[in-house]
Amino acid sequence: MAELKVTTEHLKRAAYLYIRQSTLRQVAEHGESTQRQYALRTRAIASGWPIERIHVIDCDLGKSGSSTTAREGFQQLVSEVALGKAGIVMGLEVSRLARNSADWHRLIELCALTMTLILDEDGIYDPANFNDRLLLGLKGTMSEAELHILKARMRGGQLNKARRGELEMCPPVGLVYRNDRTLGLDPDAQVQNAIRLVFDTFERIESAVQTVRFFRDQGLLFPRRLRAGPNKGDLLWAPPNHARILQVLHNPRYAGAFVYGRTRTRYRPDGGSSVVRVAKADWQFVMPGMYQGYIDWERFEANQRRLADNARAFGGERRSGPAREGPALLQGRVVCGLCGERMGVRYSQEHSRIVPTYVCQANAVRRAGWTCQTVPGKLVDAAIADLMIELMTPMSLAVTLEVQRELEARAAQTDAARRQHVERMRYEAEIARRRYMKVDPDNRLVADALEAEWNEKLRIHADAAEDYERRSKQQAAALNAQTRRRILDLAEQLPRIWHDPRVDVRERKRIVRLLIDDVTLIKAEKITVHVRLSGGATRSLVLERPLPIAQIRKFKPELVAEVDRLLDYYCDREIAEILNQNGWRTWEAKPFNLKKIAFIRGAYKLASRYDRLRHCGMLTTREVAARFGIAKSTVQEWGRQGLIKQCYADSLNRGLWEIPSNTTILKGRGGRRCRKPQTTSITAQLSG
Repeated sequence: MAELKVTTEHLKRAAYLYIRQSTLRQVAEHGESTQRQYALRTRAIASGWPIERIHVIDCDLGKSGSSTTAREGFQQLVSEVALGKAGIVMGLEVSRLARNSADWHRLIELCALTMTLILDEDGIYDPANFNDRLLLGLKGTMSEAELHILKARMRGGQLNKARRGELEMCPPVGLVYRNDRTLGLDPDAQVQNAIRLVFDTFERIESAVQTVRFFRDQGLLFPRRLRAGPNKGDLLWAPPNHARILQVLHNPRYAGAFVYGRTRTRYRPDGGSSVVRVAKADWQFVMPGMYQGYIDWERFEANQRRLADNARAFGGERRSGPAREGPALLQGRVVCGLCGERMGVRYSQEHSRIVPTYVCQANAVRRAGWTCQTVPGKLVDAAIADLMIELMTPMSLAVTLEVQRELEARAAQTDAARRQHVERMRYEAEIARRRYMKVDPDNRLVADALEAEWNEKLRIHADAAEDYERRSKQQAAALNAQTRRRILDLAEQLPRIWHDPRVDVRERKRIVRLLIDDVTLIKAEKITVHVRLSGGATRSLVLERPLPIAQIRKFKPELVAEVDRLLDYYCDREIAEILNQNGWRTWEAKPFNLKKIAFIRGAYKLASRYDRLRHCGMLTTREVAARFGIAKSTVQEWGRQGLIKQCYADSLNRGLWEIPSNTTILKGRGGRRCRKPQTTSITAQLSG
């Protein structure tokens, strides 16, 4: 019956034998299956195809049949069938051609359209015949079901071991499987110290980015283990990056927990797959305390909360975030009392220093509306700082001693990491020396290469030792006895510590975050500050709104009145000196000068000293000279002799003169019988 399906039309076209094994291991170990597939060529020859028109497609050996992705041989076969070049398609089983029903039925459809036969170990089928097509479809479904059953068996065994916490998975760097197949810490002390330093540093500064920056600033390296390639299993040391540190912080295995189901595999329409992370609540199996870890489960969960809180700084709501640079003390903790949204920070320059302003612009950004409110940060931050000092003063001594212990522990930790790195470099240099000493001296091709490697290892060891000595001296200088005494001396002077410019602003922010959950601001006639403390208690503060800049720059009424009074007796320069001596200052806290007094006179329309004296009847030099018929130089001479009084003088020696009202000046004369001018109160005539 099968031979009747092969017609002359089929024999005119070529025969294609498709050969496939799922894995390379099957190709190497299951040779009988491969031989059986190649033996199908005899079936084609028996059916009438000449050997030269039997094409073998075996480039898919070692590839899975669950998808057409990366199966060039199957794609070639489908192309030949679609072009009508194939008379028969041969495969030992349906599963060899395709494990996916969609791929299998597509091949059947093409074979039916091009009148191509299909041959397997059981016989020859014509896809154009309904009964044969039904049988081929059933075989394809069974092949796909077989694959599902095989995967379900393996998956069931895997889940069963995972349910007991015994499933072995590739451990992260810092954890290794012992001989008894239990998971434990890496025996390498340098690796352990590097992992612990990551967790300790993150818990101290609460930022993964700052942790990376700390490692790079301190010149510390972080290990990673090669998972593939010829050097699989080797340990490499390199400066850490942000993604590497996040992997360590997010990995629960460092907390001694067995966790299964952290990821899911999703298949794409193109046949590929992608791995997606699953939320912690959807992990299949979580078993804390299964083996020794670098941290406990409570520390791991606290780290996850910190990372989640830091990540919220990059979302649409920007509700929080790590402590960052910038003087805004309440960054990430301010809530608008009008709309309930989180307020951002805007910085500006004021008197050559940066000042923050808390701005609620959620309405403006999301709904193109108006900004709710802007609150000056310098007033709010100062009030919160006073509140912090009030809350922390009783515990200042304990806090200071804890800071000292933390500094010492941090220095010891980094010193140990550097010392271990130097020891590792020394060990590698010693290994290179041993290899060089064992080589035949006459074999210069090998000896020269080993000698160069030894010299390079010695250079690396010398650089590491030099760097260790330099950084050790820096740390010793930073933690000497004088520094410790200074910390203890300031223990009960927290305000001085708080306002010390050497204290990083991020440290102040971290202190605030330990004590305050959020701060709600409402700006009306006064600024209302509602503080919600970590324990649930609340505090409310009422602050005066700052005056507008125009009102700040405006001179005080009492100052203007004082200047008006002094103008009756003094000139502008003298008034400026008197005001400075009495403690008066401008709005910028600067002393007064001649120009400032002149500006006050002009702005408030105050009569000058000159105008006031003229109003009182004082005469100019020209007027005195005209009145007495004398020269202007004579007027100056009379002033020096005390006959008249000069009440005002400027920089050009121009002045105003006061003439006594009850006296008369008798003009003197020159010549042989010269006579000096005199004053008298008896006569009113002038003597020439």
